Amino acid sequence: MSTMTFGQKTFTPTAPEKGSFPLDRKNICRKFMVNYMICLNKNEHRNEECRVQALQYFKCRMDNELMDKTEFEKLGYTADEIAKHGNLQQ
Repeated sequence: MSTMTFGQKTFTPTAPEKGSFPLDRKNICRKFMVNYMICLNKNEHRNEECRVQALQYFKCRMDNELMDKTEFEKLGYTADEIAKHGNLQQ
């Protein structure tokens, strides 16, 4: 197969969305994901009702290097929300 591509654009990969990769193949954060999904089902898929569960899931993924450590404020949480729901500071 020829390596020359006449007139074709080359593919430039882009970084995945936050939390997309790597996959949680060992199910380390599965219970947090399941709790979040149950919450969504109970609340007619209104994610604003499940912010605490999402916060816990993000924390688990960050703690286990399944996503980059990011300040929760950059993920849309207020300092009051973080303080109210336990010791979630990184």
